[in-house]
Amino acid sequence: MGSTPSHETPQWRTALRAAFPHTIPVLTGYMFLGIAYGVLMNAKGYGPLWSVLMSAIAFGGSMQFVAISLLTVAFDPVQAFLLSCMVNARHLFYGLSMLEKYRGLGKARIPLIYILSDETFSLVSTVEPPENVDRRQFYLSISLLDYFYWVGGTALGGFLGDFIPFDTTGLDFALTALFVVLFLEQWKKKENRPAGAIGIGATVLCLLLFGADNLVIPAMAVIVAILLGGRKKLCT
Repeated sequence: MGSTPSHETPQWRTALRAAFPHTIPVLTGYMFLGIAYGVLMNAKGYGPLWSVLMSAIAFGGSMQFVAISLLTVAFDPVQAFLLSCMVNARHLFYGLSMLEKYRGLGKARIPLIYILSDETFSLVSTVEPPENVDRRQFYLSISLLDYFYWVGGTALGGFLGDFIPFDTTGLDFALTALFVVLFLEQWKKKENRPAGAIGIGATVLCLLLFGADNLVIPAMAVIVAILLGGRKKLCT
């Protein structure tokens, strides 16, 4: 009485088994970065509880690393707001592109949107569920696995921060390496290569025009404009 029907459990297990192999690159990157974040938070005097809550609620990745410095100085809400908008502006662009992908998924859209990250977007936007796997459960499995990788890594780093002192210089490069791996996975499919080439070209152009510190938003705008303008040719 009131229990979940037994036939739903195998469906979830099937979805998780199908989703997990696609998330292995994210697992390696998120666990490493999550541990680094937990260690850094611990070094600044914020124990595991605070770092885990930050990862579970904010789930901001790069912005969480930026927030470490904001937590150690006099709080400026305007600066924090503007900085968050600039760091996370890319979410506006790829979030809109997921509206059609998540159409018809019911209440599952709420957690799917809330825990959508760069890496999850890269997977969900290119990977299709197998024929025997429910679409909603497949996308939820990918998103939740990625989410728990990050929170779990943060918890591990927070608890071990006091016992494993080491130099954390350069640890954030793991995020760059993770993006490279995900890009290469997408490049294997011929239909993804035109979009990948557009992304590289637009980024290099904006790097030359605006410099390394100001290229993200212009590059995203150029990429979206080209993809929208040429979507008919790219989709054929």
